[in-house]
Amino acid sequence: MKGVVLAGGTGSRLYPLTKITNKHLLPVYDKPMIYYPIMTLVEAGIRDILIVTGGKNAGDFLRLLGNGSEFGLKHLNYTYQEGEGGIADALRLAEHFADGDKICVILGDNIIEGSIRQAVEDFKRQPRGAKVLLKEVDDAHRFGVAELEGDRIVRIVEKPKNPKSRYAVTGIYMYDSTVFEKIARLVPSERGELEITDVNNAYIQEGTMTYAFLEGWWTDAGTFDSLLRAANLVAEKRRAERAAQQQAQFAKG
Repeated sequence: MKGVVLAGGTGSRLYPLTKITNKHLLPVYDKPMIYYPIMTLVEAGIRDILIVTGGKNAGDFLRLLGNGSEFGLKHLNYTYQEGEGGIADALRLAEHFADGDKICVILGDNIIEGSIRQAVEDFKRQPRGAKVLLKEVDDAHRFGVAELEGDRIVRIVEKPKNPKSRYAVTGIYMYDSTVFEKIARLVPSERGELEITDVNNAYIQEGTMTYAFLEGWWTDAGTFDSLLRAANLVAEKRRAERAAQQQAQFAKG
């Protein structure tokens, strides 16, 4: 399975921090934001990764990431999104890269505590369709919200005023090769974008969408508040890791 990190957009909600750089190059505690989704994919065993970026600072990604050796990779792929066409518009640029394989897509500002390895392995065994990762949240109105009936998702509603569940669809999606056919049939939304929620609902309608619950904390980093929250969560995780290492060294004597 291949990995796709979507790191385009203008980052307007983080202006003026994004006046001279791409949102995904901003720091989250001790690393640039873009490092976290790449590390998530690598930890899940995915080694063939495409970075989709855009804007005036796309070249900075190449200068920062190179061929991915810092992540144990031999090669990173890059492509450029012109304009602001939405998440699904950015994803369709990955069709040539995917070349018929299944893909795991992660938004470049999504940061998680745990691992998606099990979900990736489960999707590899899934004959066809898609899989999304859900997380129970208090502010579901900010996200796409999954409406569940038994063990099925029956619908995903984007940023509902009155959410019917507290299960947000995180920015981690897994698709088979038919995702690009579904994107090609999309009609732009009221804001003029091709919406990833419409892609997910297309899989739901054909009965091939599955889901799993994401373990540990999850946050985006696309607003001032969520960027600060992401940095604090990562800092807390780093402190816990250092404490565990010190305790292990002490136990060894």
